Amino acid sequence: MKKFIALALLLLPLGIQAQQAKPNVQVKGTLKNIKDTISIVYANYASNGKRVLDSANVVNGQYSFNIKISEPVRAQLTARNVANKKAKVIARNVASVFLEPGIITVASVDSFTNVSVKGSKAHSEFVKLQAALKPYDDKLEVLYQQYSAQVKNKNKEALDKIENAIDSLDALQREEVYGAYVKQNPNSPIALYALKNYTGYEVIASKVEPFFDLLPAAIKNSTAGIEFKAKIETAKLTDIGREALDFTQNDTLGVPVKLSSLRGKYLLVDFWASWCGPCRRENPNVVQVFNQFKDKGFHIIGVSLDQPNAKEKWMKAIHDDKLTWTHVSDLQFWNNEVAKLYGIQSIPQNLLLDPDGKIIAKNLRGEALGKKLEAIFSKEAKENAPKVNK
Repeated sequence: MKKFIALALLLLPLGIQAQQAKPNVQVKGTLKNIKDTISIVYANYASNGKRVLDSANVVNGQYSFNIKISEPVRAQLTARNVANKKAKVIARNVASVFLEPGIITVASVDSFTNVSVKGSKAHSEFVKLQAALKPYDDKLEVLYQQYSAQVKNKNKEALDKIENAIDSLDALQREEVYGAYVKQNPNSPIALYALKNYTGYEVIASKVEPFFDLLPAAIKNSTAGIEFKAKIETAKLTDIGREALDFTQNDTLGVPVKLSSLRGKYLLVDFWASWCGPCRRENPNVVQVFNQFKDKGFHIIGVSLDQPNAKEKWMKAIHDDKLTWTHVSDLQFWNNEVAKLYGIQSIPQNLLLDPDGKIIAKNLRGEALGKKLEAIFSKEAKENAPKVNK
């Protein structure tokens, strides 16, 4: 259920910077009939490939931002009361607004999230897209609630079933809403946003690139367009059939391990982390598969995206989960050099390599990993069996 882990990416301090360039967007906000005390509004958005966090004081029910962007971007506006800094952010105090150059008015009535936006064609398109998404989001919300309940109950079987349902519905949503939107509206100011959501956190180049090619040159050549194209090119390097990109990273003892040094066996390159709940729940299955096939020519190298100064947590997770295979990490969280090399944006993810180091499968989880290896080794056993002359 990669969506849960991938969403954490949105909360990371991705190069938050101060505004220095000349603003070209003016956001004028008003608050009316709102019960919550709001004294400050934060705006979190991307500009030139980096996250930006701005703030504006609320005076007499009004606030304003002066922002510099080069292309339409989605901004998350969060309302807070500075007198109560410990208060949790609640859904009714968060709103998403699509910004573009010009003067944009944002009126919140009854609750901060109930916004009416004028002056942004991009936001108008965003509202249409949100309406198309609502039936799917409503069903997903029910599944998320069920998932939370089963986490408390520690019911792994139920969790697996719900995760599969979430993944299936999420995939359907991406195809029927985001994918359809890009096909029908390639010139929309939010077409690239829709394409990113269609893509998800695993870029499959052969599937995504045809959609990217539909976009006009202005979007392709934007900062976000160029970044997205780079992700497509990275994904091509890890397509099935390609030789896995070689890397070297230190193991738990600080000894460098080179990927190519592990050739000669079927090898699972497993991206995970001690803090990743879905990864830890998948580990018992991986352990079972490893123990079943390790003597037949199967090995695993775990690449951990654990955080700096978290080596003890990494080591403890390896010990607690009985992960008796090769482990490496630079303890740089999402900046892990191997993860960046392979374009990993969510975990768990994995790649299965053949003895020559070529990628033969990706993201095999649950029963799929065991079935794939069973097929491989059964075929090899038949091919290597002595032939009987009749």
